Amino acid sequence: MSDNNTQPGYDQGQQSAPPQPYPQQQYPPPQPQYPPPPPQYPNQWPPMKIGDWIVTMLLLSIPIVNFVLIIMWAFGSNVNPSKKSYFQAYLILALIGTVIGILIGVLFATAIMAALGELAYLF
Repeated sequence: MSDNNTQPGYDQGQQSAPPQPYPQQQYPPPQPQYPPPPPQYPNQWPPMKIGDWIVTMLLLSIPIVNFVLIIMWAFGSNVNPSKKSYFQAYLILALIGTVIGILIGVLFATAIMAALGELAYLF
């Protein structure tokens, strides 16, 4: 027997490579899911400045022009979105206030007529 500790079929200068795993398919990394972008307004309207609001308020102080401008700004197509939303809300609140005022007026008119009707029987 020889002194070297070799096994048959084994070469001392080379070591066998570890077994290779099956080739893996490379997948791209998952892309983050972002929400859709908000709707864009035409020409990306800049925010209204203080001077713009002051001019708006001055125009609203003109008696008949104010009603026309409110309707135009609330329903116009080429209007700054913040101004448009403001005047739509303004019209809704004005309508609610008008309905409440009419109901209160009818209630008071009814109460006054009833009171005057009872007064007629006293004289």
